[in-house]
Amino acid sequence: MEWWQTAVFYQIYPRSFLDTDGDGVGDINGIRSKLDYLVELGVDALWISPIFPSPMRDFGYDVADYCGVDPTFGTLDDLDALVSEVHARGMKIILDWVPNHTSSDHPWFTEASASRGSTKRDWYVWRSPTESGSLPNNWIRAWSDQPAWTWDETTEQYYLHCFLPSQPDLNWANIEVRAAMHDTLRFWLDRGIDGFRMDVIHLVGKELEVDDDPEMAALSHVPLNDVAITHEYLREIRTVMNEYDDRVSVGEVYLFDPKAVATYYGKDDELHLSFNFASLVTPWRAEAWRDLVAESEEMQLTVTAWWPTWVLSNHDNARVASRLGGDPARVRAAMILLLSLRGTPFLYAGEELGLLDAEIPTERIVDPGGRDGCRAPIPWSNRPSWGWPTDPWLPFVDDVATVNAEAQMADPDSMLNFTKELLQMRRRHAAWRIGQLTKLQVVGHVLSFERATQDDRVGVAVNFGKSQARLPWQQTQIRESFGSISPEGELPPGGAAWVELT
Repeated sequence: MEWWQTAVFYQIYPRSFLDTDGDGVGDINGIRSKLDYLVELGVDALWISPIFPSPMRDFGYDVADYCGVDPTFGTLDDLDALVSEVHARGMKIILDWVPNHTSSDHPWFTEASASRGSTKRDWYVWRSPTESGSLPNNWIRAWSDQPAWTWDETTEQYYLHCFLPSQPDLNWANIEVRAAMHDTLRFWLDRGIDGFRMDVIHLVGKELEVDDDPEMAALSHVPLNDVAITHEYLREIRTVMNEYDDRVSVGEVYLFDPKAVATYYGKDDELHLSFNFASLVTPWRAEAWRDLVAESEEMQLTVTAWWPTWVLSNHDNARVASRLGGDPARVRAAMILLLSLRGTPFLYAGEELGLLDAEIPTERIVDPGGRDGCRAPIPWSNRPSWGWPTDPWLPFVDDVATVNAEAQMADPDSMLNFTKELLQMRRRHAAWRIGQLTKLQVVGHVLSFERATQDDRVGVAVNFGKSQARLPWQQTQIRESFGSISPEGELPPGGAAWVELT
């Protein structure tokens, strides 16, 4: 198995992790100061959301320089030190790479927009109005019902931006663009970075000369873009990654159909991993989760390179605790599922604390996509400002006095200690990491399955119902258990358990 198949990834949104210089925004040295916490937690790899120089109109996903560090987060030396210290602790680290678009402040776009004769004009996507004077097509940008095209007065053409007007799309059909972006990968790989999470990677190939998008209630073009040329570009990227040992590419392929997402693995010559976001929207029902897991398992029969990923929260979506109504039993059950299903789990910073989304007053809202609540700062201690040197850029969650990391460390029954125990058991049992998944079933409202290697057999049961339910195994089959099992071998409403089986 490759390291990224058995690792538990931990996503850090740097602005909200921990500030050390007193400006209210998290930084690289804040991450460095918590590496021992992450080792004790038991994660294997860190994914750091963008830290590149940026005007921060989309908080780092608008890159002005792919080969630097924004002063908000520190320096290149700080990042080099972080990489060294992560590796010294036996962990890996990947960065967030944003290949579809740059900031409009990037020197490439400044030059491209200077004149139609610019040497970098074709590095971005430009189009003249149609003969009738209308927009080039009807594409809609993300987070809005507005067109994905903006008029440039200087050169009298439209440029494409699938996101904000300040995020112009690169033209990946231009071989010079691809070569330049490949070099940005090499810059970080040469510095020891273990790989990349690749932002909306399915957007890099586009078919602009085709019919308009279907009218779908002004749906953004982002989840509709799925064209063949993208796979050629991904094979080129994989060739770059293969120049280095033991590196990983994790794609954000934001398409609605998991079967379409699976094609981005190629024949083990495109992405190493791709997020399956279906788990972010699957209803909390036993049958729905059974079908989701079954679909993932069936994918391996048709996609040779398929290796599943599992995610419950991230910087773009409501936290799982909020989606489950803050029910502690359900939140723990969700964590059990995340860490026991076959595939690579991604844990979003704060999930180990059971954080809810923060309530953000109207005057404090700053994100163009309305995602501030799930990006609230991590509360570290009971001290003033909850372990931050000053009030942070966004408000803390309401129950910060009880959910902060220091308070939870002292409570043996806390979500933090629960997560630690799960991660310890995942390391102890090979079946949780590499075992085949079998006996997937729903009986009543209980979802259960087993994971097994030749020498190790374990099981999971989750009660999605509102009443007590029996486990699918006899007590005599269970060597060890963890979770909410009664002495009679029953699960309470919302309860879940891991078991070691004879």
